[in-house]
Amino acid sequence: MIQRNLETVDNMYFIGAGGIGMSALVRYFLAKGKNVAGYDRTSSTITERLTKEGAPVHYDDDMTLIPAEFLDKNTTAVVYTPAVNDNHSELTYFRDNGFEILKRAEVLGLITQSARGICVAGTHGKTTTSSMTAHILKQSHVDCNAFLGGILKNYDSNLMLSDKTDLTVIEADEYDRSFHRLTPYISIITSADPDHLDVYGTPEAYRQSFEHYTSLIRPGGALVMKKGVDIKPHLQKEVQLYTYSATDKTANFYAENIRVGVGEILFDLVFKDHNQEIIRDIQLGVPVRINIENAVAAMAVARLCGVEANEMKAAMASFGGAERRFDFKVKTDKAVYIDDYAHHPEELRNAILSVKELYKGQKVTGIFQPHLYTRTRDFADDFAQALSLLDTLILLPIYPAREEPIEGITSEMLLEKVNLKDKTLCEKDKLLEQIKTQNPSIIMTLGAGDIDRFVPLITQLINEQDITI
Repeated sequence: MIQRNLETVDNMYFIGAGGIGMSALVRYFLAKGKNVAGYDRTSSTITERLTKEGAPVHYDDDMTLIPAEFLDKNTTAVVYTPAVNDNHSELTYFRDNGFEILKRAEVLGLITQSARGICVAGTHGKTTTSSMTAHILKQSHVDCNAFLGGILKNYDSNLMLSDKTDLTVIEADEYDRSFHRLTPYISIITSADPDHLDVYGTPEAYRQSFEHYTSLIRPGGALVMKKGVDIKPHLQKEVQLYTYSATDKTANFYAENIRVGVGEILFDLVFKDHNQEIIRDIQLGVPVRINIENAVAAMAVARLCGVEANEMKAAMASFGGAERRFDFKVKTDKAVYIDDYAHHPEELRNAILSVKELYKGQKVTGIFQPHLYTRTRDFADDFAQALSLLDTLILLPIYPAREEPIEGITSEMLLEKVNLKDKTLCEKDKLLEQIKTQNPSIIMTLGAGDIDRFVPLITQLINEQDITI
């Protein structure tokens, strides 16, 4: 139960501070002048940066490492991520001693109660679409605040603040039904392909959760939903429904005259909401076909918020993308290396097909780290079909995150299902040596676990290798 306004709290302590969503909140409360500290399981670039920014993070579950001023329940609030186990000793201490304890989603809900939340939901596409939306608004006369699920390269941060507007872009995370804590002013729904069945149990329950989420949109607001998403919105009165699509001309917002060249994509955007309007020759700053769809959604919302056409065009051309979202780490005439967060079969399929479209006829090597035993179990066949689109697969062990092993659910099991001749199971400590042996010219790292820790090492290795496409 939330007892008080967080504005009156002196200290904010974060358990799981290094998570991408949590770290945006850490930065927010630092900007508000709070004392902030926290715990995370492992050191990362994010936690090291948070420490330098003034929020010290430690890595052992040890009460003696918590700064003394954070042990007063009258002046401290605790925020935790659902990924933390219930038997975590620090979390247990705070619970047993009457501290105010909030989930990340509850804090976002509190922050945005008095703001106009632009919330982006969906199984996939959330980070890129919310980042595009925030960038368009930020570069326009409208402006915005934003809590993002990735580091946006244009700003080198996952947090944006504004003193001009209460418009606030938020990723609406469906895991643990977190997005039910939000009260959107405008929402985008990019997809509702079943995921997180460890939480929801069935695909039907997953989709029903999105349907309930749509009922939370405020009267006077809007839902911008991808054409064909398999849910039935439950909208309050005076909430407008709009649809968008990359190609479907029956949608309210869609793209036409799509031109894919070497390293660039241009298209025209059609608005059919009132009087048909066309914005011509929009250039994608990150030229990947799936970003056409994401861009249409982002620009639809920008239009509803009053952004002008010339502002949209300029922002889309300058959009640098978010880290780990089709993120080019090496792009030379000798080699290409792309890092992507894809961890759902549909995301994998889109990422792989996008690379194959950009580099037709070239051999593509993918390094995939499955995320969660339950997800691997529930979608093993779909994962195998997506991974079979590669030319070469290097498969890492499953990243367990919050889960215990499930008998029979292993990367070996998944590898057997993949229809490729050139496929290898590889332990993480052997990965760099495997890459050296294969000497690939176009390579992708894929996954939501700790594979990102290898990205700088792989980047260095590829830059040093004598490779020619």
